[in-house]
Amino acid sequence: MAEYAHPEVLVDTGWLLGKLSDPSVRIVEVDVDNAAYELGHIPGALAWNWTTQLCDTVRRDILSKQELESLLSKSGVKPETTIVLYGDNNNWFAAWAFWQLKVYGHKDVRFLNGGRKKWLAESLELTDEVPSYPPTQYKAQEPDLSIRAFLPQVQEATKVRAASLVDVRSPQEFTGEILAPAGLPETCQRGGHIPGARSIPWGKACNDDGTFKSFDELKAVYASEGVDGSKPAIAYCRIGERSSHTWFVLKYLLGLQDVRNYDGSWTEWGNLVGAPVERGAAAIARGAN
Repeated sequence: MAEYAHPEVLVDTGWLLGKLSDPSVRIVEVDVDNAAYELGHIPGALAWNWTTQLCDTVRRDILSKQELESLLSKSGVKPETTIVLYGDNNNWFAAWAFWQLKVYGHKDVRFLNGGRKKWLAESLELTDEVPSYPPTQYKAQEPDLSIRAFLPQVQEATKVRAASLVDVRSPQEFTGEILAPAGLPETCQRGGHIPGARSIPWGKACNDDGTFKSFDELKAVYASEGVDGSKPAIAYCRIGERSSHTWFVLKYLLGLQDVRNYDGSWTEWGNLVGAPVERGAAAIARGAN
């Protein structure tokens, strides 16, 4: 992992095994739902539910500063705590948590490289015991909006091609064949993609075992679509969670300087009255050039 721009944000299973009893480390599992966690999880790991604990449940938004402070306080986290995130689907929703922690300035956040899949493949210890930790009084920093894109910024980027727009959804979502992955309710009125976006599905960043591809492999994946750091990059998906994963890859593994996550994503753009939309197989062909 040393070849990455920021190798310190990844840990392997061996490292984590040696930290299971370390009070300065807090392990957190974030999955599509909490069913996997309940079946068995890494000893000492907490579970954060992305639908109730990692978003504002009234407004369409990420956690507020106060809500994040409450979550981390209840989790026994201090500003100096090392938070190690992992989850199913190659750390898909764990990336949503990582991005929000960075929005509010938590310094030491890491991924278990390979996530839940890698831990299970190595037949490492699981438990069904839910831990509890002494609460803290966590104080977050003011939000860092330099890593978050809002609708006006994306609209401007489409007009003047000021940023590389990276659509990390499936090819079927990109072309407009489907509106959302099966079984996921958050959707839109229209299918397709933002004009000028390149189709680079988020899963292309991972190996079959769930670990991230090498630096050179990742560089080739994104540079072939013009995402090479020569201009700012904005990643988007459906609701911002898959694009958090790509944001992490571009910023922390490849070291691009100006990368933002557009968490409004397609459920915002695809519901806008009069918004320009591209769709169809021809768009995939253009993206392959």
